[in-house]
Amino acid sequence: QVQLVESGGGLVQPGGSLRLSCAASGIMVSDFTMGWYRQDPGKQRDLVARITRGGLSYADSVQGRFAISRDNVKNTMYLQMNSLKLEDTAVYYCNAVGGNGQYEYWGQGTQVTVSS
Repeated sequence: QVQLVESGGGLVQPGGSLRLSCAASGIMVSDFTMGWYRQDPGKQRDLVARITRGGLSYADSVQGRFAISRDNVKNTMYLQMNSLKLEDTAVYYCNAVGGNGQYEYWGQGTQVTVSS
């Protein structure tokens, strides 16, 4: 059974930092395209950052502030979020895609709230 478990969300002031973690079981993060998405209530889920064998990519809104990484030994993906803004408030989801899109898994989400 595949599980993606996010952690690290919380309440932070504007300009602050958080690090999200996505611990995987049942798959190897090194074998999958891994990504972070976020979603506001009533809106679509948007890609924030993605890591593949070919490299890293980021949404324009987080470029230069967020950094995605993965630890293949711990089988965990991370999202370091710096210089957080009010508009970064959302539920953040971990995503894994493999088998040329045949397999896709989601975590349960973790809330990030940026507020003064």
